[in-house]
Amino acid sequence: MANILIIDDSPTDVRVFSMLLERAGHRVDSVNNAEDGIERVRATKPDLVIMDVIMPGMNGFQATRTLTRDPATAHVPIVIITTKSMETDRVWGMRQGAKAFITKPVNEKELLSCINELLPKAA
Repeated sequence: MANILIIDDSPTDVRVFSMLLERAGHRVDSVNNAEDGIERVRATKPDLVIMDVIMPGMNGFQATRTLTRDPATAHVPIVIITTKSMETDRVWGMRQGAKAFITKPVNEKELLSCINELLPKAA
């Protein structure tokens, strides 16, 4: 069981991801903006972060870069999940430090497989 933080401003997406992750045995927390997400990661050190890109204020690319360049949070793997489906978006997200990039709508098996691959690295 892992502690997973969802940073996403869509209540619907948060609910869907939370149900999926909790059904798989994970504990889930969420915040609805990048700034609060950065603070929550620093305070709670989750095992993994699911990050949206398009949010008011700071976007998910900026938040990913902030977290992966901070020695206190750099070890926390980030999975970007977004509607942005261009290859340039994927490349940019990975350059910011994300460990995976998944486009919405999310395939449940793909997401769980991705998380399971990353969790041993987080422990």
